[in-house]
Amino acid sequence: MEKFNKMLAAGEPIMLSIFRIMIGLLLFQYGAAKLLKIPVVAPFDKVQAFSLYGVAGMFELVLGGMLMLGLLTRIVAFVLSGEMAFAYFIEHFPVSFFPLLNDGSLAITLCFGCLYLAGAGGGPLSLDALLRPKADLQPGMSGS
Repeated sequence: MEKFNKMLAAGEPIMLSIFRIMIGLLLFQYGAAKLLKIPVVAPFDKVQAFSLYGVAGMFELVLGGMLMLGLLTRIVAFVLSGEMAFAYFIEHFPVSFFPLLNDGSLAITLCFGCLYLAGAGGGPLSLDALLRPKADLQPGMSGS
């Protein structure tokens, strides 16, 4: 079992980057649907730019794109975590306490996924890692 754990641990930094890219892509697609109408999705086809949904779409489009690229990952992820918590409590929580009944599972998952990225950083495949001065790298640090 230890051999298996070591094998998987070797890919941990790359998996962090892949996780960040996928979380960013999920958020970006919601922003694109709300603001750019790509793709046209029934709940978002009439969203106005400066409505509550429109402002959320701006956060998701811009910050989701930054998250995919790994630019200012920790700050961006922290803001998006708050936005997803806000979305959950405004849109889903009033329907029911239970996420299974209020359709809020994705909002909760994105909230805590972003919160994890705020703590863990963007990984080695990120603009943060590319732009960071090499002298800042310390042994044991996982490229945030």
